[in-house]
Amino acid sequence: MLVLQQQFQFSEYSSLYDLIVPKENLLRKINDLVDFSFIHEELLNKYCLTNGRNAESPIRMFKYLLLKTIYNVSDVDVVERSQFDMSFKYFLEMSPEEGVINPSSLTKFRKLRLKDTDLLSLLISKTVSIAIEKGIIRSKSIIVDATHSGSRSNPYSALEVLRERSKLLRKTVYQFDEDFKTKVPTKNVENDLDKEILYCQQLEKIIKSDESLYNIPSVKEKLNLLTETVEDTKENITFSKDEDAKIGHKSADTSFFGYKTHLAMTEERIITAATITTGEKGDGPELPKLLAISQENGIDVEAIIGDGAYSGKENLKLALEEDIKIVAKVNPSITQGFRKEEEQFSFNKDADRFVCPAGHLAIRKARQGRKNVGKNQVETYYFDVEKCKVCPLKDGCYKPNSKTKTYSISIKSDIHKEQIEFQESEYFKEKAKHRYKIEAKNSELKNVHGYNRAKSYGLENMEMQGAVTIFTVNLKRILKLI
Repeated sequence: MLVLQQQFQFSEYSSLYDLIVPKENLLRKINDLVDFSFIHEELLNKYCLTNGRNAESPIRMFKYLLLKTIYNVSDVDVVERSQFDMSFKYFLEMSPEEGVINPSSLTKFRKLRLKDTDLLSLLISKTVSIAIEKGIIRSKSIIVDATHSGSRSNPYSALEVLRERSKLLRKTVYQFDEDFKTKVPTKNVENDLDKEILYCQQLEKIIKSDESLYNIPSVKEKLNLLTETVEDTKENITFSKDEDAKIGHKSADTSFFGYKTHLAMTEERIITAATITTGEKGDGPELPKLLAISQENGIDVEAIIGDGAYSGKENLKLALEEDIKIVAKVNPSITQGFRKEEEQFSFNKDADRFVCPAGHLAIRKARQGRKNVGKNQVETYYFDVEKCKVCPLKDGCYKPNSKTKTYSISIKSDIHKEQIEFQESEYFKEKAKHRYKIEAKNSELKNVHGYNRAKSYGLENMEMQGAVTIFTVNLKRILKLI
């Protein structure tokens, strides 16, 4: 049961916060900046208001998740730190002597309360409205790009992940106790997941038996991470592959297994829109959604800055209708778009190849015909027929017994004459200088807040992770600009 109004506990020790948590503290600044009551209103229908025990405040539960993202720690560690870190308790609006939740409550909150909630749009909209209210956003341009996140299942198997985590734990322990090398159990050298899990559990038991070692914060943190990984592996042992994740390509020779986050950001580096897709999706088709969401969030857009993936003819038509400039260089392959409306072949600008509807990348390309001889040149992309033979989408796409599967486009030098001329203008060149900013934002998401890897399985969980991570980086940016 959820009480309609959160009951704040007043304590004789609350004055300690004024002494211990300085005004410059990040968490104090976030509390002062954001009215989190919107979380309570959004999740109210997820709780029963008449029956059962009193539930933990959804605002406090959400703040726990926010702390996890800000400091990139596990469920266990964020709860443990909340027990003794006064800045955490202040942020969670707890009295100094108040007890913390059980870490398992965070899993239940994610699965039961945040499920089927458009958290991504809600949190981005909230931060953009704060930025507009504070007068931070002045530019009328959005920068667009996509960044990828690997699935939990990739690039390592469950066995490899456990070995990496146990190795990290041993390395940390050895820094404090060299003699511990004689106490560790014999490593599992077989490719047997059950034996690796058993080894990790034995290692955990030995470390916990040594209280002086176990109570070292860095050791405990690595141990909790290993324990969480073991439990997650046991739960997902029969389906270690992420069913929602797909193979995407960063170049013709390198691929990743996971998801893509498509972002729109102002020149002030405030993210105004995001969509999350599986890894094989193209960047260009997401532009209309990013533009629409940014406009709904109150951004007046006069220019869109991006790379060649966004200069497709459909995007240029949309820009013409909206009276918006697209600051993206023309790529002949992209600008021609699809051969037929029913064919959903998309261009991957990183790999410089087309991708078929099933997500398979062309293995090579060839250009046919001569320039300026009366006929348009044709660029032909070749696909792996062995994959086509067993593809579930082969009907109407691949002819039985064909030795090749190709996709061709005509290249016309004058089809985007206006855009090509625009590329030479000073306005285009000046605006294009801002594109690097979104690369830095992608780096912050991945390297500071752990967005390079999905923390749970499934597209829905990836959207939840994206929502909280983007909310975090937007708040940090707003505070910096203020």
